[in-house]
Amino acid sequence: MNLKILLPFRIFAEIKNVKRIVLETGSGSYGLLPHRLDCVAALVPGIFTYETEGDGVHYLAVDEGLLVKYGTQVTASVRNAIGGVDLGQLRESVEKEFVDLDEQEKNVRTVMARLESGFIYNLEKLRRE
Repeated sequence: MNLKILLPFRIFAEIKNVKRIVLETGSGSYGLLPHRLDCVAALVPGIFTYETEGDGVHYLAVDEGLLVKYGTQVTASVRNAIGGVDLGQLRESVEKEFVDLDEQEKNVRTVMARLESGFIYNLEKLRRE
């Protein structure tokens, strides 16, 4: 199988000669082998595992997304992905990424609160006139 992992802004990975794939959905874990019927699956945040003929097993932490298997082509489109061979390193990377995202989310919420309060203030000011 050929695996392509897409992010909203770039191609994360293109892998050839994939022997098997294990993915997480809302209904549980599923395995894909090369001769499986074509399918579509909604991915949930979790560990995405694939094995290649030459390099062995690889692990990716993925955010929610969609996977499509058509023939020997498998395409996964996810919001975010972090790669790593070792699960321990992958866990550290995910924790660091979430800490960074939490900080960004706090900043965005602060900016949005200021915009909303400014909008309401100007709307009240306009209403009084």
